[in-house]
Amino acid sequence: MTAPIRVLIVDDDALVRAGLSMILGGTGDIEIVAEAGDGSEVPPLVAAHRPDVVLMDIRMPDVDGLTATEALRAAGSPPEVVVLTTFHADAQVVRALRAGAAGFLLKDIPPRELVEAIRKVAAGEPILSPAVTRQLITHVSEDGGGAGRRTDRARDARDLLAKLSERERDVALAVGQGKSNAAIGRELYMSVATVKAHVSRILTKLDLNNRVQIALMVYDASL
Repeated sequence: MTAPIRVLIVDDDALVRAGLSMILGGTGDIEIVAEAGDGSEVPPLVAAHRPDVVLMDIRMPDVDGLTATEALRAAGSPPEVVVLTTFHADAQVVRALRAGAAGFLLKDIPPRELVEAIRKVAAGEPILSPAVTRQLITHVSEDGGGAGRRTDRARDARDLLAKLSERERDVALAVGQGKSNAAIGRELYMSVATVKAHVSRILTKLDLNNRVQIALMVYDASL
């Protein structure tokens, strides 16, 4: 038997925590290892329980989910972080994704979809559907700093893309369109294993955390 997926739930609403714990704890392959009501509680709980996935609320009274996510992803061997939000793609969600979150879930997500999302993230697959990807495109330009900052990000993103081979750039652009590995393979005439290998090399070359950050880089480059 494989080990259960270890999950830390972080939300300042006790009822939300209880609901999430009940839904996820009822599966046979997910274990709730701890709960937290504020981002300030996250570092010691992660150190103590070593979760595979952290479900992270954004708005909390002391340390918000964005700050906690940035701190976690900057540490060595961090767990995957999934942002919990009532918004489809506000500026704070985009910032969390830039920090390395693996995706985000709406708090009204159906229980079965929540469970499947946790399984996907634990398996290394970020949870951004093509529909969500299109929403993010419309919000990335609002993510801080005005026109000058966006110009700087576009230049930096294009410099990063220039480090990739032509085939790697093709894969990066497809990731930016929210396509799955299978869809990328069909489009570019390569196996899923080859697509995964290209994605892995892109992440290593560009020092990125996950596919979400590849997608955001593509958006920044206006491609």
